[in-house]
Amino acid sequence: MSDLTTTVTRYLDIWNEADADKRAAAIAELFTADAPYIDPLAAVEGHEGFGAVVAGAREQFQGLAFELHGTIDAHHDQARFQWGLVTEPGAEPVAIGFDVLVTDGAGRIKGVYGFLDKVPAA
Repeated sequence: MSDLTTTVTRYLDIWNEADADKRAAAIAELFTADAPYIDPLAAVEGHEGFGAVVAGAREQFQGLAFELHGTIDAHHDQARFQWGLVTEPGAEPVAIGFDVLVTDGAGRIKGVYGFLDKVPAA
């Protein structure tokens, strides 16, 4: 599970990376080229598609950060976990989601499937 814990940590780090070039490099390193990212608000494929989703979220939620919310449940090549979108570390999340990552044999993400448990008020 430690490898999947590291993968989840790196995945959340991508959402929090402010520098677009560093974010793109991290995506290219962590994801397979054709990996889908699917949640209630987006269904994209590949590095550019996922990068655009992250960039959009960073623009919409400026000043907020994604953090692990609870523990990671992992087996074989998949991990599920909740994340929180927070104003500061440990704060009550303004949004909470639940993601499932599926990795290939080399530990790269080959798919992310997300759900939203709590969304910010309009």
